[in-house]
Amino acid sequence: MAFRTPLAWLQLRKEKLRFMVALAGVSFAVVLILMQLGFREAMFVSAVRWLDRMRFDVVLLSHDTSFIVAPIPFARARLFQVLGVPGVASVAPIMAYLGTLENPQNHEVRRIYVVGVRPADDPIDVPEISRQLAAVQVQDRVLFDERSRPEYGPIADLVRANGPLKVEMSKRAVEIVGTFPLGSSFGIDGNAVTSDANFERIFPARKRTAIDFGLVRAAEGESPEVLRDRIRATVERDVDVLTKAEWIAREKRFWAATTPIGYVFAFGTVVGLFVGAIIVYQILFADVSDHLPEYATLKAMGYTNLFVASVVVQQAVILAVCGFVPGLLISAWLYRVAGAATRLPMELTPERIAAVLGLTIAMCAVSALFAMRKVRSADPAEIF
Repeated sequence: MAFRTPLAWLQLRKEKLRFMVALAGVSFAVVLILMQLGFREAMFVSAVRWLDRMRFDVVLLSHDTSFIVAPIPFARARLFQVLGVPGVASVAPIMAYLGTLENPQNHEVRRIYVVGVRPADDPIDVPEISRQLAAVQVQDRVLFDERSRPEYGPIADLVRANGPLKVEMSKRAVEIVGTFPLGSSFGIDGNAVTSDANFERIFPARKRTAIDFGLVRAAEGESPEVLRDRIRATVERDVDVLTKAEWIAREKRFWAATTPIGYVFAFGTVVGLFVGAIIVYQILFADVSDHLPEYATLKAMGYTNLFVASVVVQQAVILAVCGFVPGLLISAWLYRVAGAATRLPMELTPERIAAVLGLTIAMCAVSALFAMRKVRSADPAEIF
């Protein structure tokens, strides 16, 4: 057994150029897979940022709402109907709309996700927002997400350095009086929070009796699932009633199955595996072909097909591990670069590293299974 691994290693090391090409191919596949999985997970995490930070157990939203970026308003009365449902502790209406914000430096206009809340509800679990809700009760005052994309300009720096900053939001003059950390997503470049009264001033065309999300807090000890069922039996069928977990799953499902970008990331992962497998197969097949007389000699000496094939499998594992390391290092650097450029949560987790290492080994092992067919068919009598 101690002889087998050195034999596989020596055969790979003998053809240094071929070995380096194989390592480059495996590393490329690892980088491609890790980046695709990283962007895919960043898509899911960023898509539910608002949902994670909202304080609620059950939510009401329009039956026609597909995802949080483009909510369809529904009657505010639907939310207040549930106050009489047993187990409901409180409700909080949320307004959300894609408005515009003018860059204070170059005056370029970009879309921004504006959220309106009743300050007394304190429905968003972000300490910086909670501390500043009293400030946005003053007319035409808003808070700005300091982790928004840089195309909005150095708004956060200007506010921290000079205090309130006057800007134009959806063609209305407002003051940014504070900042908070949240972050962008694939559907949202930047965020702003204000009071419900200021939200109505910024978007006067919207009906004042309409809201986009209705947050419901359950009484202590109340099951969200049980409360959801009670509310469903009470409200009209034009609204959906979901638990927090259900809403998060629905949002992720939208991005994974409905949008083209979800398919792109899944397809990219498959392409990475396919490319790596083809490269490793070609390298191993060429190595087997070059050393076919040696393999035939081993078989003539009494070594079984299983032993000879195990050498090829060990070569595949060596390629997988040795190619994974540089691929991982390159990916770690690219994660930092991509995260800084896109403001997306690009995080290289231990679970993802272990999963991709397993995929890489499996990819190379499958390639070895195809390459070793030539070894099994090697007949010493025919070769010599």
